[in-house]
Amino acid sequence: MRSLGPFLAVPAIALAEPPTFNRALVLPPTGAATRIIVSPDPVAAPIVAGVWTPPSEGDNVPGQDGTPRTWQGIDIAPDGKIEHRAVRGGYAYVPVQSDVEQVVILSAAGHGLVYINGEPRPGDPYSHGYLRIPIALKAGRNDLLFRGSRGGIAFSFRAPESPLTIDMADATLPDVVEGVAGKFVGAAVVINATTDWITGATITASEEGGPATTSPVPPLPPLTSFKAPFVLDVSARKGVKEARILVRVVPPQTPAGTVPPGTEGHATLRVRSPQETRRITFRSAIDGSVQYYALRPATSSAEGQGLILSLHGASVEATSQADAYRALDWANIVCPTNRRPFGFDWEDWGRLDALEVLDLATAALRPDLQRVYLTGHSMGGHGTWHLSTLHPDKFAAIAPSAGWISFWTYSGAAAYQEAQAVERILKRAVSVSDTLAQASNLSGLGVYILHGDRDDNVPVAQARQMRRQLGEFHPDFAYYERPGAGHWWGNECVDWPPLIQFLKDRARPETRDVRRVQFTTPHPGVSASRAWVTVEAPLRPMQPSSVNIGLDPAKRTFSGSTSNVARLTIQLGELASTAESADNPAESGKRVLEPGTPVTIEIDQQNLGEIPWPSAEPRLTLYREGETWRLGGWAPATLKGPHRAGPFKDAFRHNVLLVVGTGGTDEERTVTLARARFDSETFWYRGNASLAMIRDRDFDAATYADRNIVLYGNAATNSAWQALLGDSPVQVRPGTISIGDRTLEGDNLACLFIRPRPGSDYFSVAAVAGTGPSGMRLSQRVPYFQSGVGVPDWIVIGPEVMATGLPGVLGAGFFGNDWSLGSGEGEWAH
Repeated sequence: MRSLGPFLAVPAIALAEPPTFNRALVLPPTGAATRIIVSPDPVAAPIVAGVWTPPSEGDNVPGQDGTPRTWQGIDIAPDGKIEHRAVRGGYAYVPVQSDVEQVVILSAAGHGLVYINGEPRPGDPYSHGYLRIPIALKAGRNDLLFRGSRGGIAFSFRAPESPLTIDMADATLPDVVEGVAGKFVGAAVVINATTDWITGATITASEEGGPATTSPVPPLPPLTSFKAPFVLDVSARKGVKEARILVRVVPPQTPAGTVPPGTEGHATLRVRSPQETRRITFRSAIDGSVQYYALRPATSSAEGQGLILSLHGASVEATSQADAYRALDWANIVCPTNRRPFGFDWEDWGRLDALEVLDLATAALRPDLQRVYLTGHSMGGHGTWHLSTLHPDKFAAIAPSAGWISFWTYSGAAAYQEAQAVERILKRAVSVSDTLAQASNLSGLGVYILHGDRDDNVPVAQARQMRRQLGEFHPDFAYYERPGAGHWWGNECVDWPPLIQFLKDRARPETRDVRRVQFTTPHPGVSASRAWVTVEAPLRPMQPSSVNIGLDPAKRTFSGSTSNVARLTIQLGELASTAESADNPAESGKRVLEPGTPVTIEIDQQNLGEIPWPSAEPRLTLYREGETWRLGGWAPATLKGPHRAGPFKDAFRHNVLLVVGTGGTDEERTVTLARARFDSETFWYRGNASLAMIRDRDFDAATYADRNIVLYGNAATNSAWQALLGDSPVQVRPGTISIGDRTLEGDNLACLFIRPRPGSDYFSVAAVAGTGPSGMRLSQRVPYFQSGVGVPDWIVIGPEVMATGLPGVLGAGFFGNDWSLGSGEGEWAH
């Protein structure tokens, strides 16, 4: 049984009218859990339909294997623990009695999610113990339905100290370098324990006894926990190991000098010597949240050092990853977080976090860009395979330790059926996760594989499979199985001297020195470039696109072949730049291609002839039309390209803002708000995120420019819809969904889709839409914040998914490169 120890440390504040509970009904899992876009769930189906009634002991629920599951009554321990094997992936129903209508803080752990009187709230499957959310209890019986996860469940209630409070249990804080003053960023959870929106709150932070810096808090929806960023000024400190800080949330219109209960939080920052590992915080461009990375500084502070990006395993903090290394004299070691210790398996937002940290660390440390390396252990070993096969241009060498290859080889990801047209679309939506499909990109990188031959967590077969794969084409890889070693055999799992030396001995060639580019991408919106070639658009979305193009400088000729490429660009800038070589002065000042003279391009056995050197930007963009290539101008930003190409999950980046609809009936408003709040809090738990949310009537395009937008509701219930999605070929209204010339009817349909944001060449707008309250509740069944789950540009699901799973996906597809339906690909179930 998984330990719930951290949960037990949650402080309790007595309630004047404490809710009571003593019995639970538990139900074993009705089917196996997997990473898939929708799963059948006969327990939650009545909740989605809006007709749920509490179960009774002895009631049966059909299982996916045809065997009924039975609700069984058990006693709840006095401390709120539910210990029973059934809740491991199953359900626990708890009726809670409250004598009065009241708002309480629910602290729970060990569950995947919980329905509170039918409204979904996120769970704490890893039992971290910091998930504390405000909920409204009505007078009388309240129905809590927990979906279990990895073991037991525990929960308790406490009273909110004030309508708006601060919670430091999940604070993200920096370390301070001894003797260095500065401005830092941090974040702490603020809790709106009211049933109204709170706007105009602020958060202040200061050294204890020092002046405070004030930061705004975004509008807070009712009954919401939100991680609010703040700015902190810290003075230089010497001879101490820590610095105490005070963080305070200030409700709007609070009189000066007034400190309501529960609005202050205290924390301690570590003061580190310049040689010690440390946490460095930053504001993420993904969502405006505060994240951190850990740094193991090199023993030398000179510029031009190497940089090793090291990815941690599941449940490991980035600080622990950095602490596992000895300091090197030739490289800084940088450890991103994957957004959380479990995070996203270094995929999706975990991958984006690693790339964001790499950019930040590169700017701060100014390494030799030809000496950047990637390594990681366990889940981080998978991240090493994943990032390097997608972004081979960024690294000179990689070194996965105890790494698994992909969800399909290791953890039982969904196997979509090729015979089903809709499932083929859904399979393509997750193609970015297919490491083996991009394995050829490892050519040109040094690869060191390390694994214990007695690993009982990640089987050594994962390493052996990659050894076989590399053996077919790769000239520069090393492989070592540690005899008798398990999954973790000490710090040498990552700080293995031969591995470190292997990295040190390799450097990435300058772009100007590359004579042949071989590159495969599953999606240019994720990975588009290698050396001097950029794949800008595929012929068929989210299927592998490949180029194999060589350069003969003497003949000034580019020649090669492509597969599934509709548009590509050859970047001439680096090739026309002058070389700077301290090691070989004779090469300094030379160019691979002299600008001003034509070049020749032969592609897919078609000779485009001599092409004049471009007079403006030094690049050539080629377009494929049918079987013919032609030279064209720069692609307009309105087309799909590396800057913006979907699919749906791409909406949750670029400082994304959630806009919740406030129109329609009371039920529609309630369900829509609950749906948006579920996303905001889920991404906070899974990704340490800060998803700001506003009401539709508060949305102004100019005020909220230059960011992605996600709308919740439909064309009738969200007043921002017309301005942002009025011209979309996908329309969702009460009772109908229209996609092109096809219309589906019913008030229980859900639709997710992404479009270019009007008036922007870069940003996107997406919709989480339903044709009625049941449709909005159904949209929550798509777990898009889970790694290994892909969502295409658009998808329509019907209530049948609750009983059948994938057959209930009514349609799905991708828009074309011009964002139209006509040039795209879509499939329908019927």
